[in-house]
Amino acid sequence: MWLSRVVRAKYEGGVLKLLEPVDLREGEEVIVRLETYEDRLKRLRKYRGILGKASKEEIEELLLEAEFERL
Repeated sequence: MWLSRVVRAKYEGGVLKLLEPVDLREGEEVIVRLETYEDRLKRLRKYRGILGKASKEEIEELLLEAEFERL
């Protein structure tokens, strides 16, 4: 099982709907951080090239790790 994961969602009718399946038990609580998709792209573009060649997934993983380091 994964410790943390970024999952896209869409807000419709007052409810966040996940755009991909997740492996959660019924009633399990999670922490949700809201960020618009456009804001996420801006953050990824900001770091493009700084670490050499890196995939979008690698940069997202580094951003996520940095966020948890601040907790």
